[in-house]
Amino acid sequence: MERRLSQFIVWIVGLIIVNIGLFLWSLNSGSIQISPAEVVQSILGEGNTRQELVLFQFRLPGIIIALLVGMALSVSGAVLQGVTRNDLAEPGILGINTGAGFVVVLYIFFFQSSMSSLSGWSVYLLPLFALVGAFLAALLVYALAWDRGIEPIRLILVGIGVNAGFSAALILFQVQMNPQDFMQAMVWLSGDIWSANWSFVGATAPWIILLIIYSLYKTSAINVLMLGDDLAKGLGAPVERERRILLLLAVSLAGLSVAAAGGIAFLGLVAPHMARRIIGPKYECMLPVSALLGAAILQFADIIGSNLVAPAEIPVGIVVTVVSTPYFIYLLMKTK
Repeated sequence: MERRLSQFIVWIVGLIIVNIGLFLWSLNSGSIQISPAEVVQSILGEGNTRQELVLFQFRLPGIIIALLVGMALSVSGAVLQGVTRNDLAEPGILGINTGAGFVVVLYIFFFQSSMSSLSGWSVYLLPLFALVGAFLAALLVYALAWDRGIEPIRLILVGIGVNAGFSAALILFQVQMNPQDFMQAMVWLSGDIWSANWSFVGATAPWIILLIIYSLYKTSAINVLMLGDDLAKGLGAPVERERRILLLLAVSLAGLSVAAAGGIAFLGLVAPHMARRIIGPKYECMLPVSALLGAAILQFADIIGSNLVAPAEIPVGIVVTVVSTPYFIYLLMKTK
């Protein structure tokens, strides 16, 4: 027990250091180069106006969004895997991300003149519409997969089908947008931190932080559900109530992530699996490690996307998908 606790502490401290390092690297990198010394000077209020504008108005909000979305998607994926007892459960695969993206595009199509015109109250309404879409997709998957219970493989197959349906519906609305909005929507749905401003950070960050904290509080309930319904009921756990609460948590985190950074797939699959191999299956240890791993992966992917073909940028979701797809294929091959 003491050995596992010390191992957990070492990993947590190590991942915090890695995230801090990536945070500082993100501040230094980009199409406009700012040296580490100039970053420190700007933080201390001794930098020039141009450096402070780039750091505090453009880069810092995007880095914070990447940190929060990385943690949110990883926690969402870990919770879904625990609740469904399915190693392949993940918001992107189950269609939750696409459902959230579909309703956001509907909102922009009918109520906004363009994606770039989101401002004022629109920034605060966007997460709400993303949540509506995420819950709509989750309800569809749950209802269609239910057959005197939820079978793991049936859940994945239904999720893939719902995902394909929402993707087709998205295309129908996207082709009716003007070319500029169509391109913006395509990039965003691929996974892009496109609303990197302090207003959007303020609209999403408090909810993501609160939901992650509550998810950490519910780790003991996930551990009990992992034992199976019959054994969990025998231990006196209110299985259906806990399952509904945890599903609401996972779907809410996924919806907020889509509102903030578009449809980033596979991160909620890869980070929990890596955490499980590192620290074991107990959620009180696995969930925080998964959150920090997800934050590090998304920060690193954002750095690659911002610098690989600079001054152009590759959407962060594409980088995550390219890196994660081999691991996803490996998991599919292992699944019986």
